[in-house]
Amino acid sequence: MDFAAVWMDIVGGLVIAGAIAAWVPQDFWNRFFLTDHPLATLWGPIVGPLVAIISFVCSVGNVPLVAVLWIGGISFGGVLAFILTDLIVLPILNIYRKYYGLKMAAFLLVTFYVAMAIAALVVEGLFGVLGLIRREHQAHVVEATVTWNYTTWLNIGFLLLAAFPVWRFVTTGGIDMLRMMNRPTRDDEAHHHAH
Repeated sequence: MDFAAVWMDIVGGLVIAGAIAAWVPQDFWNRFFLTDHPLATLWGPIVGPLVAIISFVCSVGNVPLVAVLWIGGISFGGVLAFILTDLIVLPILNIYRKYYGLKMAAFLLVTFYVAMAIAALVVEGLFGVLGLIRREHQAHVVEATVTWNYTTWLNIGFLLLAAFPVWRFVTTGGIDMLRMMNRPTRDDEAHHHAH
C-alpha cells in the first residue's frame, strides 16, 4: 500500500475542507445548495457527487469536506451521496480508464452516479419519514485536551500491543519484502503458471 497516497488523501481532505470553509462565503452555499428551496432534498444528491468528483478526495479525507458542506446547507441525501462517491473520484476514474478503457470508465461513472444519487434519495426519504434527520446544519469543534482517563490508558495499551507486530515485521525482513514488491519484475523472474 502506498502510505504517501493515504496521507495525501487525509491531508488533502483537511486542506481542501479548510480552504473551502475559510474562503467560500455562506451565502454562496445557500444559493448553491438551494437551502431554502423545496427542491433542496432532490438537488443535494444530484450535486453532492459532482462536488466529490471534482474535489478528488477519497475515503477518510472526504469526511472533513462533507462536514463543511453540511454546515453550508447541503441536504442529508447530498451528504450520503458525497460520501458514497469515493468510487468515482477523478483518480479512480483514471484507473478505470487505464484498465477497462474510456467507454467502460464512462459506463461505470454514469452507473455509479445514478445508483449513488438514487440510494441517497431513498435513505433521505426513509430517515425523513422517521424524523431522524437533524434540521440544524451546525458542527461544533470542541477543544481537545489530554486527560488521564480510561481512554488514555486503552490507547497506550493498544499502542504497546500494536508495537509487537511492527517489531516482528521489521525484524523478519518485512522492509526488504516491501522493497522487492515495489520493484518491477524482469522476464526471467516472472513465474508462468501455464499448466
